[in-house]
Parts: sequence; C-alpha cells; structure tokens
Amino acid sequence: MNIQTITKILTDAGIEESEARVEIKMLLEHFCNFTEKDRIMGAEPDEAKLKLVKDAAVLRAETRKPIQYLIGEAYFMGEYFKVTPDVLIPRDETEILVKKAIELIGNNAEVLDIGTGSGCIACTIAKQTGAYVLGVDISSDALRVALDNVTKLGINNRAVFRKSDLFSKVREEEKFDMIISNPPYIPSDFQFEPEVLHEPKLALIAGENGLEFYRKIVKQAPEFLKPDGWLLFELGIGEAQAVKEFMQKDFEDIKIEKDLAGIDRIIYGKRRG
Repeated sequence: MNIQTITKILTDAGIEESEARVEIKMLLEHFCNFTEKDRIMGAEPDEAKLKLVKDAAVLRAETRKPIQYLIGEAYFMGEYFKVTPDVLIPRDETEILVKKAIELIGNNAEVLDIGTGSGCIACTIAKQTGAYVLGVDISSDALRVALDNVTKLGINNRAVFRKSDLFSKVREEEKFDMIISNPPYIPSDFQFEPEVLHEPKLALIAGENGLEFYRKIVKQAPEFLKPDGWLLFELGIGEAQAVKEFMQKDFEDIKIEKDLAGIDRIIYGKRRG
C-alpha cells in the first residue's frame, strides 16, 4: 500500500485528480503528521498510520462526505477550525469577505456576525483586529462548534456567541460598528454536488431565489448599526445587483468586489447618517 494507490481510490470514485492529491495530503498530515516537506526529503509515512489514511479515503469515496468532516477540521485564514456536519465548511471565497472586514474595521470596534456557524468569521476578526465580536446563529449545534473554536483560539473574551434568529435576541441597546454575514443564499431548486449534500441545509438554502436573508438583514441592520457603521455580505452567483438595490435606501458608498474567478462575491456599504 502506498500514497499513489490510496489516491487512486479517490480518483476512481470520480474525484478530480488534483483535488484527490490535495485531500490525500490533508489526510497524511492529519493521521500521520506527514507533510509535503517530509515527502520532498524522501521520508515514508508510518505503515500502520497509512492504513488510517486508506480507511478515510475509502469512506470518502463511498459516501462523498467532505474530507474536512472526516478529519474534523478545516483551514481558514491561517488557523484550523473545528467543523462538523452541523456547520458549513469555511471556503476561500469567505476569506475575501473577512479580509475586507479587517481592512475597514477601526480600533476597539464592535462587530455582529449573523449566521456565525463554526465561528470562523467572528474568531478571525476578533483575533486579527482585537475587536469585540458577537456571533449569532439559530442552530444550537452550530454554536457548540463555534464555542469550541473560540476556546481553541484563546479569545473567549473577544468573540462571544448567542442563539438568535437573525436579530431576534440582539438587544435594542446593542449597537455595532459593523454587521457582517455569509447568509444562506442558494435557491431551493439548486442541484448540489454530492459533497454539499452533507452540509447543513439550514445554512445553505434561502427560498426560491436565494435572496430571503439579504432582504431581512438589510431591513433591520440600520437599527443596530452606529452612524457610519458598515454592512458586509458574501454573495451568491448573480445576486449582487439585487442585494445592492436592497441596500440603496439606507446605505451609501456601496461597493461590490469579485473573487478570483471574476464572480461578484462580496458587497459592502456604509449606513447613511
């Protein structure tokens, strides 16, 4: 049994070869503490631990469960975050959103992260800026994952979490310099890849056209933003102009930025007044 044989288990299941190689590297590092540097130096992974890699690859091939759920963690902006099927797997596109938030944020800022999931957005902003971040989510299971992540990163005093359906449990007197969200934005009739079927539908689906949560958040956000406070969203494909129209009544300096594929991926604007 060798790495090439295990990689073939994934490619034979229909997983692209380039993706399979990345996933095998993740499994080797997780189960064998075997890195790319070890491979270049000519080392070989421990045979007993390599069997764990094979077993995980077989499970991945048979179920198409995402590799991050199999190993229980995902890499996001320099940190490893705990993930379970109760939360979305952090994606590269969301890094664009978080980097923009960090760029805009001021000192001692107060931030609200709506639909926090694993807490990767809230934790990263808190850790990299020193901001106080309140993350809210309707899912108790997701919040348990977020609490594990904030404890792992040692920032319990700067990122806190609360069960809330959007703004329902945010107190009237709580005001924020920024509200940020990667909300559910996929239309209900969308045909998912097999891997995505393992992710929580609650965090993915948003009505017939995918715009439901943008509309709700934009409507209430001005009540909870300080003057000149920022509202930032990650966008689904083809949703930028509709979300911009929602924002134009109460927000100014609205900008849309693309991801590496040229897709409109984030939108942000400043509360008027």
